[in-house]
Amino acid sequence: MTRKQASEFQQEVLDLYDDYAHGRLSRRDYVRKLGVFAVGGLTVESLLSSLSPNYAWAEEVKPDDPRIKTEMVSYESKDGGGTIKGLLAKPSQGTKFPAVLVIHENRGLNPYIEDVARRLAVSGFLAFAPDALTPLGGYPGNDDDGRAMQAKRDQGEMINDFVAAAKWLDARPDSTGKLGVVGFCFGGGMVYQVAIRLPDVVDAGVPFYGRQPNLADVRKLKAPLLIQNAGLDKRILDGAPPFEKALKENNKTFESFVYPEVNHGFHNDTTPRFDEAAAQLAWSRTLEFFHKELDPK
Repeated sequence: MTRKQASEFQQEVLDLYDDYAHGRLSRRDYVRKLGVFAVGGLTVESLLSSLSPNYAWAEEVKPDDPRIKTEMVSYESKDGGGTIKGLLAKPSQGTKFPAVLVIHENRGLNPYIEDVARRLAVSGFLAFAPDALTPLGGYPGNDDDGRAMQAKRDQGEMINDFVAAAKWLDARPDSTGKLGVVGFCFGGGMVYQVAIRLPDVVDAGVPFYGRQPNLADVRKLKAPLLIQNAGLDKRILDGAPPFEKALKENNKTFESFVYPEVNHGFHNDTTPRFDEAAAQLAWSRTLEFFHKELDPK
């Protein structure tokens, strides 16, 4: 199947997918509302198919790429879900690397997030992408079931899982002791939470369209932030001005980019919300930022 572009859909259709993907619409209501747009030979089934993730598109770096080494590993999250599994990826040459924790969306460690970890490894980082669905059996192989599973987990315990992952990754013998955190959607919000909980561990944070933390917690942040948001993402952008005002008032180091006319999820290259130009620019900025903040001086 050829990936359709966002421009091929009415914005209302993309907004419906966003509501469904974030649990604001049940599947039944999602299908019912899509029916309004199934006209002119276009069926609800074809709309559902074209909007759903296709993970074959996300594989920029193959798992057996000779430039990197990958393995599934486990760590302990005693205040969270117990033993948590995740994908560890690092360059095939070298012994110590700056580390980056990769935090998934609201559906577990899917192939897109695994590929993000491999992309970071190709760029010289020790990358680790934990799966918060591990206590429930792990990512189930599709996003619909993954979302339903993640909704069952306690939010506080999941934060503890990612905090434990950051500590574990930072302390590994193949880490230089410099740690970045990047996350997408739910994971973008988790970037803030991990940086707030571990101000002396996290050295750089890149939240992609993540929900802002409580403003009272801004003072606890120490890590420089590179904030990446989408111009059509009203839900996240509504919280941006007061948050950035609080960052400035607390003398925090940050840079914020809003990519015009793109949707929430624009970096995820498995759905029509993907925008290649914005994704490439945001990713190049992410790599430049991590190298600046994490590489040995």
